[in-house]
Amino acid sequence: MTTSFVGDIADATLARAGVARIEWAAREMPVINQIRARFAREQPLKGIRVAACLHVTSETANLMLALRDGGADVRLTASNPLSTQDDVAAALAVEYGIPTFAIKGESNETYYQHIQEAISNRPQITMDDGADVVAVLHKERRDLLGDIVGGTEETTTGVIRLKALAKQGALEYPIVAVNEANTKHFFDNRYGTGQSTLDGIIRATNMLIAGKNLVVAGYGWCGKGVAMRARGLGAQVIVTEVDPLRALEAVMDGFRVMPIAEAAPVGDIFVTVTGDINVIDVPSLEAMKSGAVMANSGHFDAEINLKALGQMAESRQTLKPYVEEYRLPDGRALVVLAEGRLVNLGAAEGHPASVMDMSFANQALCAEYMVDQHQNLENQVYDVPREIDDEIARLKLAAMGIEIDTLTPEQEHYLNSWELGTH
Repeated sequence: MTTSFVGDIADATLARAGVARIEWAAREMPVINQIRARFAREQPLKGIRVAACLHVTSETANLMLALRDGGADVRLTASNPLSTQDDVAAALAVEYGIPTFAIKGESNETYYQHIQEAISNRPQITMDDGADVVAVLHKERRDLLGDIVGGTEETTTGVIRLKALAKQGALEYPIVAVNEANTKHFFDNRYGTGQSTLDGIIRATNMLIAGKNLVVAGYGWCGKGVAMRARGLGAQVIVTEVDPLRALEAVMDGFRVMPIAEAAPVGDIFVTVTGDINVIDVPSLEAMKSGAVMANSGHFDAEINLKALGQMAESRQTLKPYVEEYRLPDGRALVVLAEGRLVNLGAAEGHPASVMDMSFANQALCAEYMVDQHQNLENQVYDVPREIDDEIARLKLAAMGIEIDTLTPEQEHYLNSWELGTH
C-alpha cells in the first residue's frame, strides 16, 4: 500500500478492505466492465479532466476505474455527507490513485470544501448527483466555467434544479440528464430505490414491515419502487401525491391514495421520495402518532422539516446509529432515520451493484458522448441519446445470457411505410 495519495479520507488503512468491496461489486456489473475494457483500448477520454460528485460507494468506484482506464483525469467527491463508504474512498485514493475527497458523516462545511477540491483541477466534464457541483460552479467558481464542455446528472432532484437553471437562461454548459434514461429510471429508481430504501429502514430499526401502515410520499419511479417492495413485505401501503396522473396510477396499482393530512395520523412508517421541500411539515408532525418513523429517500435532507421538528421537540436523543428520537411536550415520540438524509445510503449500502451497472454505464457513455458532441449542443439539459440507452440494454441482456428477436426486412419496411393497411 502506498503511503502517499491525493485526497481527504477517513482512514488510509481501510484501503485493502475497500479493494475487496469494489471487486465484489464488479462481479455484478458486467456492462460497466465491458465499457471499461473498451475504454482501456480506445482511450476516448484521454486527457479529459473530470470532476465527479457522486455517492462514494463500491459501485461508483467501478465507474471511476472505467473513466480512469479511458484516459480521464478523475477527481471524486461525495454527493451526500452520509453516503460515503470509507473503505471504498480509501481504496480509490490509496490503491487506485484517484484523488478522492469524502468522509462518511462529514460536516456541511467539509462537504463543500471537498467539492472545491474536486473542481480544483479545472474540470472539462462534470458528473453530478444532485447538481451541487453545477451550483458551486455557477455561484462561486464562474472562473472555471470556460473549461467545461459538458456534464451529466444522475438524480431527479438534480435534473429539476438544472432545468430551472436552463429555463432562466443561466446554464453555462450542456448537461445530459442521465436520470431520464430508461435504463436508469426504470431500473435504478424503481428496483434500486425500492429495495435499498426498505433495506435501510430495516437495518436501522429492525422493525417488522408486515402489518405496518407505510406511507409513501411521491409516486414517481422511486415511489413506485418503494410502494411495490413495501407491499411485498406485507405493509399496508398508502400513497400521497400532488400529481393527479400519478395519484390515479397509484390507485390503479392497488394502493390507497389520500392527502398527507389524512395519512399522518395513521402512518407507522413514512418514506419521502419527491425531490421537494417540507413534504412532511408541521401539520403532519402535529398529527402523527407516537412512535411514527420517518425516512427520506429523496436526494436532499429537505423533505422532512427537521428544523420545525427540532423546535417542536423538548428533547432529542440518539437511540442507536441512524435512529434519532424527538420527544414532544405532549408526550409523543417521533423517530427520524439517518438525519433525514438518504436512508438507503445513510443506514445501508445503497442500490445493488447490478442496478447501478446500468446507471453508471449511462454516466460513462454520456461522458464519452459529451466529449465527442459538445460543440453541437446548446447550453440546455438533454435526454440520454436513444442509441446509448439501447446499447446499455443490449449489453445487459447479453451479460444475462438472454437473446431477443430482430425485425425482418419486411417488418422494417412495414413500420416505415404508410401505404399498407387493412388487407
